[in-house]
Amino acid sequence: MAKFRPWMAALLVSTLPLTKSGMDASLGIDKYFLDKAVQAKKKVVEAESAEGRERADEARKAIESGSAQVPEPRAGGTAVVYEPVDLEELGVTRRQFFNRSILAGSGLGLGAFGIAALAFLWPSAGGGFGGKIVVGSEADAKDAFDNKIPFYNAAAKTYIVAYPKDDLPKAKKVPAYTAPIIAGMEKGYVALYQKCVHLGCRVPWCPSSQWFECPCHGSKYNRVGEKKGGPAPRGLDRFPIEVDGDSVTINTGLVVQGPSIGTNTTGQEAEGPNCV
Repeated sequence: MAKFRPWMAALLVSTLPLTKSGMDASLGIDKYFLDKAVQAKKKVVEAESAEGRERADEARKAIESGSAQVPEPRAGGTAVVYEPVDLEELGVTRRQFFNRSILAGSGLGLGAFGIAALAFLWPSAGGGFGGKIVVGSEADAKDAFDNKIPFYNAAAKTYIVAYPKDDLPKAKKVPAYTAPIIAGMEKGYVALYQKCVHLGCRVPWCPSSQWFECPCHGSKYNRVGEKKGGPAPRGLDRFPIEVDGDSVTINTGLVVQGPSIGTNTTGQEAEGPNCV
């Protein structure tokens, strides 16, 4: 006998005439095949339940007998065993790539910034500003003094001016004039940093007043860099100066703060009209 298929019921019903007797027959056939479908479903469920109970009994017997074996799976599929992924086969994921790229970029940026900061802060050993610079000879400096102008060196950012030896006793009493500065004064020189101590402008020399006068805010300093007027908080900063034979060297790696307001060791006043 052919196996029952649910579509057979639908096919038979669709072929009956739409009369009252036909409708009655159709309803009878529907009920018949519906009962057949329910019975077939019950048989499938009972078969599956019987199979499940059988496998459960087999597993229980295997455990009670001490056997480590588990009954082989029946047809219909095999269990999938999870195996960890081999990292060498997997390689680098996209997330790992981006994370490592960000960390590497940040590290390179911070390293470059650190190197640049150290290069800026660390004084150079020589040959440029921040180290010792040979600015010329004593003869060059004295020629400038004879013309009533300071001897200027752009590489050292320094004005070299003459310091009267008669005023040394007063200078030695000024706390700001440390031993390296006094040593230069004893040679007859003062090396003044060109930067105004107010806001950092370059302070030019005024030939008429024989002072240094800042055009930015009007700070004024006498010939040896001691404050005479304006908003500057002290005199001009200075560098140690060394004279070796006829050679003059400025140590721009050591900036010595200028003297406090009121310091006037030379007593020099303006010798003419101010430029500012």
